[in-house]
Amino acid sequence: MSNHILKIVSTNHVTHDVLRIVTNKPKGLNFIPGQAANIAINKNGWKKEERPFTFSNLPSNDFLEFTIKIYTEPDSVTNELNELKKDDELVLHDVFGAIAYKGEGVFIAGGAGVTPFISIFRDLKAKNEIGKNMLLFANKTKADIILEKEFRELLGDAFINILSEEKSEIYHYGKVTEAFLKDNVKDFNQRFYICGPPPMIEEVEKHLSKLGVKESQITKEIL
Repeated sequence: MSNHILKIVSTNHVTHDVLRIVTNKPKGLNFIPGQAANIAINKNGWKKEERPFTFSNLPSNDFLEFTIKIYTEPDSVTNELNELKKDDELVLHDVFGAIAYKGEGVFIAGGAGVTPFISIFRDLKAKNEIGKNMLLFANKTKADIILEKEFRELLGDAFINILSEEKSEIYHYGKVTEAFLKDNVKDFNQRFYICGPPPMIEEVEKHLSKLGVKESQITKEIL
């Protein structure tokens, strides 16, 4: 695949440390909801610093959108992305991704691990196929929940949040444990989609295995 130059149309923060970048969409560029692309900043000193970022727009949109967790270390790519403005440029390299929708199931995300699910759920909504899908979303605090209002509108009671560092009357508290899964998932004979940091994915897979979920039922992507 040839590289594409993307021109930034707009940027805004969706949480205190998550940035939404909208760019033009090059002609002929296609992706499947859940996929990502290797992106670099089109500036001297940054062009070889490729990082994977997930598309969060619909494939049918005439723009591209990326929802990106920002790390503020001075020399980090995301910190530099945070400084970009309208008309600055990115370089899009190859498109890839292990997460693709294979049918109704339970989506389990840790923090920025929800980003592959954004385009998937938007696509399902556009097709009127949200169905019985559910999203279990683990974060540290309420302020970390990405697109909470949109997911609530999409999924209603099938959008379940758990916070590990903040107690609240309206959210679960703790981590995604076997007990939490048993309390919130009625059927373990269905598909499971998992995306998040390696330790979380490893733990969730162990819990699911104990609850009778087969490896073939799980689709995962490690951040």
